[in-house]
Amino acid sequence: MARRPHLILIDGSGYIFRAFHALPPMTRPDGTPVNAVFGFTNMLAKFIAEHAGDRIAVIFDKGRRTFRNDIYPDYKAHRPDPPEELIPQFGLIREAVDAFDLPAIEAEGWEADDLIAAYAKAETDEGGTVTIVSSDKDLMQLIRPGVTLLDPIKQKPIGAAEVVEKFGVTPEKVIDVQALAGDSTDNVPGVPGIGVKTAAQLIEEFGDLETLLAKAATIKQPKRREALIEHAEKARISKRLVTLDPSAPLPLPLEALELKEPDRAKLAAWLKAQNFRSTLHRLGLDGAASEVPAPAKATAQHEPETAAFGPYETVTTAERLRAWIAEANAQGFLAFDTETDSLDAQRARLVGVSLATAPGRACYVPLRHVGRGADLAADPAPEQLRFETAIGLLRPLLEDPSVLKVMQNGKYDLAVLARAENGGIALGPIDDTMLISFCLDAGRWEHGMDQLSARHLGHEPISYDAVTGTGKARISFAEVPLDRATAYAAEDADVTLRLWQLLKPRLRPEQVLVLYEHVERRLIPVIAAMERAGIKVDARDLRQMSAEFADRLKVLEEEIHALAGRAFTVGSPQQLGKVLFDELGLTPPGGRRAKTATGQYATDAGVLEELASQHPLPGKVLEWRQLAKLKSTYADALVDQIDPATGRVHTSFAMTGAATGRLASTDPNLQNIPVRTEEGRRIRRAFVAEAGHLLLSADYSQIELRLLAHVAEVPALREAFEKGEDIHARTASEVFGVPMQGMDPLTRRRAKAINFGIIYGISAFGLANQLGITPGEAKAYIDAYFQRYPGIRAYMERMKEEARMKGFVTTPFGRRIWIPGIGEKNPARRAFAERQAINAPLQGGAADVIKRAMVRLPRALAEAGLAARLLLQVHDELLFEVPEGERDATAATVKRTMESAATIRVPLVVETGAARSWAEAH
Repeated sequence: MARRPHLILIDGSGYIFRAFHALPPMTRPDGTPVNAVFGFTNMLAKFIAEHAGDRIAVIFDKGRRTFRNDIYPDYKAHRPDPPEELIPQFGLIREAVDAFDLPAIEAEGWEADDLIAAYAKAETDEGGTVTIVSSDKDLMQLIRPGVTLLDPIKQKPIGAAEVVEKFGVTPEKVIDVQALAGDSTDNVPGVPGIGVKTAAQLIEEFGDLETLLAKAATIKQPKRREALIEHAEKARISKRLVTLDPSAPLPLPLEALELKEPDRAKLAAWLKAQNFRSTLHRLGLDGAASEVPAPAKATAQHEPETAAFGPYETVTTAERLRAWIAEANAQGFLAFDTETDSLDAQRARLVGVSLATAPGRACYVPLRHVGRGADLAADPAPEQLRFETAIGLLRPLLEDPSVLKVMQNGKYDLAVLARAENGGIALGPIDDTMLISFCLDAGRWEHGMDQLSARHLGHEPISYDAVTGTGKARISFAEVPLDRATAYAAEDADVTLRLWQLLKPRLRPEQVLVLYEHVERRLIPVIAAMERAGIKVDARDLRQMSAEFADRLKVLEEEIHALAGRAFTVGSPQQLGKVLFDELGLTPPGGRRAKTATGQYATDAGVLEELASQHPLPGKVLEWRQLAKLKSTYADALVDQIDPATGRVHTSFAMTGAATGRLASTDPNLQNIPVRTEEGRRIRRAFVAEAGHLLLSADYSQIELRLLAHVAEVPALREAFEKGEDIHARTASEVFGVPMQGMDPLTRRRAKAINFGIIYGISAFGLANQLGITPGEAKAYIDAYFQRYPGIRAYMERMKEEARMKGFVTTPFGRRIWIPGIGEKNPARRAFAERQAINAPLQGGAADVIKRAMVRLPRALAEAGLAARLLLQVHDELLFEVPEGERDATAATVKRTMESAATIRVPLVVETGAARSWAEAH
């Protein structure tokens, strides 16, 4: 299948004003103001180097008067003249477009927006796709399949979800909302008294503007009703004013917009005439070794950079650091990394930082290196910048919103810098190569820097162990000599930059750019804030709990010994195996005696669960193991993990821990506390709120089943969710043919086991174990389920086939999850991969939904004036710390935001609860 051509349309007129107001005044040597020209030029250079496209055009307004003035003479009539210092820059900006050999398009009597609409229609009519480079709200009406917007400043895609967030309606209804709300900037009248929010509500209720105006008399609110009736004609005129006209002329045919490389000599001459020396240097037109970036064709394959890895510079003077900072500022991006004395971001002290501005061009800035050994006079601290001086110089660069910081696992560095002395550093904006790789290749391979470097660059970086040693001989990074520290640290920044240049251009053509930009990238500061906040635990309660668990473990041991007929070490797999198989004569189903690789009897949880039906001892051992783990992992360990500085426990969330996109919690793992056992609930009671606060839990109800109803054609399930029915009782009724009212709890339990089991590709044998029935009965249940819900079987087969064909499956929201074992010849391994293919889109889809909510919640809470803090994410649940007086308002805001995080074919439902402890909040 041929690749669809891609047209890039740059809203030149819109960007001129943004560049003018964003940059400080600048003049050429002859006194001509050029700040807007400079911003525009750098945007063009950066854009054609980084974004894939086959055709490109820059669209301008020709003049102020258009056909809209004939419809409404006052249209834009009150707009002031452009600032005097901007007027001479209009012509220079058109010169800039020509210098890059790009087509500049304008037409008398038409606005740039109309021309953009016309070219977008022409390209999509030919089967192509279009990216409109603009954040202008008026262009949002053009968003549809094949047409997206890209904010040129934030480099953020704008799709249907962002339109709904801004206007409250989908793109095709934007013009109706604008017609009602009007626009004071363009002097579009609209209907007095109706703003965007009210307009969106009305359009959603009535469907479109004409239907609303026709039924205006039925509106209950008197003022709103009268305004709509009185100003109906103004609304109709406003709709004509805001509607972009796709029939506008095309001054150049699509074929004339083919992207080509600029003429180097011509471009260099023009840049020199403007005195844009930093741009000349960045594009390699001042005699430097680098070259003008080639246009990023969608079909281009990036080759690993051939520049040598080092030697790198050790920066020990303010003068050299200023030079590196100036270089990064001039090009608008750099790779950045921190070196610390701990892997715990909440306690680590900053030892040094590394910067890279080009492949092979990197440096290390030591900040807190010390001498080694007892005789510091013989081995003093090396020469380096004072910490305060270096941080003072770096802070403006690291906080500059116009300079992109490229990092690997940036969440860690974000946390370290936020805790830095003198108020911390608010690092941003950042790109994260680990997350870029994760969006592209989740489930395919690991995303650590060393693994990515070996795979994509063919280079094995210096290991941490190589510079710090191992075991008892390991030294702190602060003690590493500067030559070795520089080789290691600067190489990390260099590798990160090369990975970014290689991986970032893949996001758009592989259709995961929105996932990265809208979800994973935006989540970094949210999760960093969660980790920084931590959660309070009651140390006294934990110690008491530990004692209780110890007593209970003794009782269980005595019961196990009695069942075995003798004492033995319950925690020893070898001794347990002898008891189970040699002394009690138990055999796993199938007549096989499970053995480990070392020849010992297998006594893992799966084996014990199989044996539990034959003898009570395996069940007791499972109970003992779970309790022992809870005691050691939580009741005992959590006390030691309380940060003395905050009095709270700070877990770490791994953003690439699961291929499905789920977050993983470590040090401590707060996601594995069982919620269905009394002991697990007992542990959760030790997680408490600060004085004057409550813990608020917000949990998505049955989200994976709702996603199953969304992706599979199952009208009965959709209807049950839409009506708010008990989904398991409805399933039992549908499958077993029994009425929902007065249903036997056992029948409902069986339906529940099937509902959840189907999501994980459960077998008849697995269901039989769960329900305590024969495999034959379980198979009959599953067959009846698929007979009643054939759409689910069709979904399962579709996912397995998609995995076989592509190597990956995709969630309803575009997350790509690779299934490596789908082509296995071994039937058992292949069957496992097929179960992954069935479940991954649902589990990954649930992760997508809660991550979308997490991204939106900080802003929603801030706009509502609420002080709640997000503390934890545990699968489908979010946990907040909330001032007692804000409980109800916070619960309402959280519920509304989470339920609107995604739109699927059935309602998303969030259940909330608040109490002093985590357990009581459920």
